[in-house]
Amino acid sequence: MTKGRYGIHGGQYMPETLMNELKFLEESYEKYKNDLEFNKELNDLLKNYVNRPSLLYYAENISKDVGGAKIYLKREDLNHTGAHKINNVVGQALLAKRMGKTRLIAETGAGQHGVATATVAALFGMECEVFMGKEDTDRQALNVYRMELLGAKVTAVETGTKTLKDAVNAVIREWVGRIDDTYYVLGSAVGPHPYPEIVKHFQAVISEEAKEQILQEEGKLPKAVVACVGGGSNAIGMFANFIEEDNVRLIGCEAAGLGIDTDKHAATITTGEVGIFHGMKSYFVQHKGGQIAPVYSISAGLDYPGIGPEHSYLHDSKRAEYYPVTDEEAVSTLEYLAKREGIICAIESAFAVSKALEIAKEYTPDDSIIVCLSGRGDKDVAAIAKYRGEDINE
Repeated sequence: MTKGRYGIHGGQYMPETLMNELKFLEESYEKYKNDLEFNKELNDLLKNYVNRPSLLYYAENISKDVGGAKIYLKREDLNHTGAHKINNVVGQALLAKRMGKTRLIAETGAGQHGVATATVAALFGMECEVFMGKEDTDRQALNVYRMELLGAKVTAVETGTKTLKDAVNAVIREWVGRIDDTYYVLGSAVGPHPYPEIVKHFQAVISEEAKEQILQEEGKLPKAVVACVGGGSNAIGMFANFIEEDNVRLIGCEAAGLGIDTDKHAATITTGEVGIFHGMKSYFVQHKGGQIAPVYSISAGLDYPGIGPEHSYLHDSKRAEYYPVTDEEAVSTLEYLAKREGIICAIESAFAVSKALEIAKEYTPDDSIIVCLSGRGDKDVAAIAKYRGEDINE
């Protein structure tokens, strides 16, 4: 595969002013990714600060309800800050320090990447600014306050759809203006090369651990690994060490919103077409004229109109399967998981659990499936209550 390309996808489609910085980033990443001192510091932080390895939990109650494969949950919700995002942020922030940067900027949708960036910036004594769509600041007010409590400046983006897409646009504009001291901590497996590769590298710890843990528990590999997909960082992390295992299905779950037959969804692989946006060639939800279309999901972390280029390649090559899951299916699954396992997961994660419950029926109790439980659901409780017609803030 050509460097920075995944089949026809990937590449570097950025303003000329950022090309030298991307080259500097790539050179720094290539220098440090196998550096012993860098990796010792990274692994110490993952163990002692992030709380890795994360638990591989056998969800016995829901497994018995389904009557098929054993369902294991890779508990990224138990990480410090409550999601998988911090795996990548710790790695990129260490890289930023070695590049001589003193300020971190980031985009965020659900707020988990923003919280992780603010957290690590506080730990490292770095300045931090997080860009977040105004609509997302409203529905994720708890995470906004968490970021501010950690010392970050949160900038609400009022343009466009006021969601994640527009936050990315804003952070890129900010980056162009302050390259010298600022590092852009991209939160998903998207954007120009080398970001998709970097994010995969730091998130691959999820599947590295999961593979070892499931072999210890079951003595064999799972039938499938399942993850929700917006841009695709937790999914590429969950897939990474299973891609070469041809007998393990890779299953991504997209946000179908109110249904893929409506205009209220964010199901990129299901409905999108190839285009160029945010520095990469990949699949995007588009109007007939080629303009990026507004997308919708109850999940602020999944309402992105594109998907990472490696996911597009995995789809094209038929190595991975991607399925749409509606808001109602995800909310019902979140409620079910809470009542049956005592785990309130992030609404994003519920999209993956929903599909896993369906797929598990295709197998026997001698088989297993691993679901990446990408985050915890504290941030979503008010939104779910509102969805069900209750207002807990009254």
